[in-house]
Amino acid sequence: MTDTPSFPAGFLWGAATASYQIEGATKEDGRGQSIWDTFSATPGKVANGDTGEVACDHYHRVPEDVALMRELGLDAYRFSVAWPRIQPDGTGAANPLGLAFYDRLVDQLLGAGIRPVVTLYHWDLPQALEDRGGWRSRDAAGWFADYTAHVVGALGDRVRHWTTLNEPWCSSMLSHAIGAHAPGHRDPMEGLLTAHHLMLAHGTAVPVIREHCADAEVSITLNPSQVHGPEDPTEADLDAVRRADNVLNGVFFGPLFHGAYPEGMLDDVAHLTDGSFVHDGDLETISAPLDNLGVNNYFPARVRATPEGAEPHGTTHLLPGCERVDEVDPHPPLTSMGWEQSPESHRQIVERSARECGLPVYVTENGSAWDDTVSDDGQVHDPERVAYLQGHLAALADSVAAGTDVRGYFAWSLLDNFEWAYGYDQRFGIVRVDYDTQVRTVKDSGREYARIIAAHRGR
Repeated sequence: MTDTPSFPAGFLWGAATASYQIEGATKEDGRGQSIWDTFSATPGKVANGDTGEVACDHYHRVPEDVALMRELGLDAYRFSVAWPRIQPDGTGAANPLGLAFYDRLVDQLLGAGIRPVVTLYHWDLPQALEDRGGWRSRDAAGWFADYTAHVVGALGDRVRHWTTLNEPWCSSMLSHAIGAHAPGHRDPMEGLLTAHHLMLAHGTAVPVIREHCADAEVSITLNPSQVHGPEDPTEADLDAVRRADNVLNGVFFGPLFHGAYPEGMLDDVAHLTDGSFVHDGDLETISAPLDNLGVNNYFPARVRATPEGAEPHGTTHLLPGCERVDEVDPHPPLTSMGWEQSPESHRQIVERSARECGLPVYVTENGSAWDDTVSDDGQVHDPERVAYLQGHLAALADSVAAGTDVRGYFAWSLLDNFEWAYGYDQRFGIVRVDYDTQVRTVKDSGREYARIIAAHRGR
């Protein structure tokens, strides 16, 4: 039997999902439209024209899915609330039917002995707010604080673990500079502006959470990347690594935990902005004290300086201050997403994150996509995902043994689901979903995860 990595007593074992990726029921019980409904319905934006309209039908299958979590032995379940279910028009009174869904979900989790870990924003901004400027508007901080008050006010008597934002890099840079996610804009300054406003919204919401939940543990989840340059870098390559690290990592680490943007970053973007988007008091608001940090990580980043006279390679050059920074092809072995598998880089970025924040860290997402199928025996044999899980947990255990304060691990994902711009082509779940029948099948990786959890408890 495979050796089981050792973690401290009390280590939290969970799995994660996101509202738009699994819930479906996009037109039920008063839910409004989100930017992902709009983006998915736009030809050419999502593979195969797929949408989250049905997804995993989790909205109607909560009891079945909670039973699966219990079968796997999970301590905790990390899920997100769909803002358009709570405020269909983005502001104003809460929709009681929307709150009731999450109220039932929380009660069923607690009844099964599973801790709810709630993310307030996982990318499904109400379309009505996008029409008013979305994250490009400073007003977004107030909108988010009002929404937060509704949700924490309704669930804060039973939920202690609150995450404001999931991966603000994706809802800013990937969505507004690179254009791969909703709303699909390609403007480097917009990427920087929306990153700042997302952090401002986060900082504004932190005291709101504490007001409505006296014993709250408040967090934000980032997706930092370990940035690698060439083995024999030039001065230009070293500068490219610095620029990439600033816009992938420092843009959030700096304001959140150090009260300032990283050294050189605002100089790098001086051709885009005079910095006036940062108002007096913003950095103080953004750096509101937290209780822990969530880290999502799947793969490292590799960059170099664009060679003289050459066209930039990849998408890194679309980011603010990175106009002459190339994205370098990942090193094999790769997942079916084309993502590099590097447990060592995973360990490095978790340790970096812990140093930056000075707080306990939870790995709130980690996983891999593979082209797995149902075998003749009716099972899903996914040895690649099993190996990925084992390798990344072993690296994490090494980090903990070396003194990094990691308190828990959430596998991504509990279920196969709508994988954003990839539609249903990519499967990350430790449980397979047949999208035609909605039948769930625990994969070998899910069984291995359950074995690891049980072995940990038996020590």
